[in-house]
Amino acid sequence: MSTSAPLSTCSCCGGPLADERRIDIRFGLPDAVLETAEEDRRTPGPDALLSVEGVGHFVRCLLPLRLGGDTELVLGTWLEVDEETFRHAAAVWYDEAAYPGLVVRGRLANAVRPWGEEVLGAGMTGRIADPGELPYLVEGHDPVAAGLLGRVWDRDHVLARFPSPLPVAVRTDLGGGWSVERGAGLSARFADGIDHFTGRDRSVAATLFQDDRPERPAEDFLAALLDGAPEPPAGQRHTERRPDGGVRHSSWVTPEDTGRGRYEFSAYAVEPDGSAAGLFCSHETAEAHAWAVHVWRSLRRGDAEAGPPVS
Repeated sequence: MSTSAPLSTCSCCGGPLADERRIDIRFGLPDAVLETAEEDRRTPGPDALLSVEGVGHFVRCLLPLRLGGDTELVLGTWLEVDEETFRHAAAVWYDEAAYPGLVVRGRLANAVRPWGEEVLGAGMTGRIADPGELPYLVEGHDPVAAGLLGRVWDRDHVLARFPSPLPVAVRTDLGGGWSVERGAGLSARFADGIDHFTGRDRSVAATLFQDDRPERPAEDFLAALLDGAPEPPAGQRHTERRPDGGVRHSSWVTPEDTGRGRYEFSAYAVEPDGSAAGLFCSHETAEAHAWAVHVWRSLRRGDAEAGPPVS
């Protein structure tokens, strides 16, 4: 779980963040429909009902998943149903008396991350819990579906698989045993070996390194990583050495230093065995420096924490 409270405003749009105890994410289309032409898709009234000739009939439903930390993830997903169920749903959708009794049974039509193909096609039934909402998928008819609904899932493991901005901070796996906190309101993508987290006024790029001379002290590997980097002004760098030989280093520059429009924060964490991670944070305001330091502090490998500075 995140080690800090989420930001009070979204880094993407600047607006207030939603309640972090319920997170809503929507799938735009059933997976089987993604490659079909738009003119082949038919919606008989409500956009929560979709029929594609030769592909199938679909009803949008809500899939509630319990996550650790007393968090609920509600996915706006699709259920593939038979034609009779589809026609009945279309007939009662706007009927205030009949809609609360709607029951839809079918197969999950999205490969929900992080389970993917394992849950695609899982048998489920949806029922109306609130007449103002879509049917909730509340029953599973095979072991996969029953397990999906019945378990409490690791919060960060699940949420980190969704690249869209989230209302909470999420610890994200970088590979090699390394992880870092992706802040609330930041989108995520991976390109050219680099993890990118991006928001309205700030961004993070995280990269992993491995020393090809594992016998070299971590401090010497850090020096090699810093070789050729611009020298920051005095007082704008910080180094921490751990008793086990690990070392961390950060430096930062301001627009006054560089002539560029943003503040820049560069940091490394190097383990004694030659494994290292580097961060580059960019932000628009001086106040966000504390955020960049927090991201650096959140960077860790396995259960190893930065520990207290010894120099």
